[in-house]
Amino acid sequence: MALQIMKLLNGQELAGFIKERHGRQVRALRASKIYPQLAIVQTKDDPVIDTYVGLKQKYGGDIGVEVVLHKVGQPEVPKLLDTLSADSSVHGVIVQLPLEDPERTHEVVNLVDPSKDVDALGEKSRFEPATPMAIMWLLSGYNVDLAGRKILLIGRGKLVGAPLEKLLKDSGHNVTVIDREIPDLKSYTQEADIIITATGSPALLYPDMIKNGAVVIDAGVASEEGKTVGDLAPEVYERSDLTITPRKGGVGPLTVCALFENVIRAASNVKS
Repeated sequence: MALQIMKLLNGQELAGFIKERHGRQVRALRASKIYPQLAIVQTKDDPVIDTYVGLKQKYGGDIGVEVVLHKVGQPEVPKLLDTLSADSSVHGVIVQLPLEDPERTHEVVNLVDPSKDVDALGEKSRFEPATPMAIMWLLSGYNVDLAGRKILLIGRGKLVGAPLEKLLKDSGHNVTVIDREIPDLKSYTQEADIIITATGSPALLYPDMIKNGAVVIDAGVASEEGKTVGDLAPEVYERSDLTITPRKGGVGPLTVCALFENVIRAASNVKS
């Protein structure tokens, strides 16, 4: 019997190729006197948020996109978004979630100019959402065939679950969407060929909950004892039969790439 070896879906590896392409695209824009700029509006101090903002700042710096962070109180956000919308030097604007007052999320994200809404959180955004785009890139990059397979999506959040559900269903795939609180979660996960988790609930999935040979994409992010963790229990990585995102470097690096894909598109739409 052949020894089974876990196959890692290494987003960091794919991100390297995309980053090279982005660098070339930005250099071409700058040669045309277009200087791409991304504005990040952050209202809440949180270690997970700070980590992701830092990754965006580094990526932007590496490819030549200026990333400007605006840390403000939530009452100041509407006026700031008006200012950024009117500023022709700003090509992309994101509101870093969660807000201080999450109940106003829908209202706030829809204040972003649709032509600059590179996170695609507003109803009229002209772009594809970054994390769902990253997940699809990851699956495609490693030739994971979705046709005819049972896909389970855990989580209906605004950032990942809801837009990914639409993307998958629009593409005609067999996808079931559930919340993390559903009774007998195990009965759903054991039937799925492909599991995508996006709940931000540490140790949501354990080894005995996943069928043999399944594909597992962990897109969840949470903070636990000062560390950034995903939805999978550490023991899941003891399974040798899975095709799975690594503990670090799975969806995250490609999400940053997908965001800047949109920023570059927004800048490319500017007439010099």
